[in-house]
Amino acid sequence: MNIITKIEHWGDTHHPKWIDILRIALGLVILYKGILFISNTDALLRLMQDSELQFFNLGIAHYVAFAHLVGGFLIAIGLVTRFAIIFQLPILFIAVFFVNVQQGFLSVANNLEFWLSLIVLILLVVFLILGSGKWSVDQWMKNHPNE
Repeated sequence: MNIITKIEHWGDTHHPKWIDILRIALGLVILYKGILFISNTDALLRLMQDSELQFFNLGIAHYVAFAHLVGGFLIAIGLVTRFAIIFQLPILFIAVFFVNVQQGFLSVANNLEFWLSLIVLILLVVFLILGSGKWSVDQWMKNHPNE
């Protein structure tokens, strides 16, 4: 048994049900941030115009929007949770360590977005280890293989 299988097994056996509520909330927050990202087209267009690599930024914007919308939904319902989290991790890592670092790490009042991004990143790592849990589509599919 390799290390990843051991981590998945430990996460599946040590998963209290109350953490599923936290996973659902995390998925809904990520989904909400995706909706906000898409609805703020003015900031997105400014980002595209200021850069020399407009096509690259357009691709990144589509990746972030798709990953947040689809990944947030998948995390909330508990379907392929670890797979959805893997697509979220680069976005949140960049948000925490590169985008929000310009405003300062310890400025709580002025940099609420940094703290939200940091909490979401930590929770993503936790659920990458723990998995989707008992109240999830993955668990239901595991218990009902013929339906």
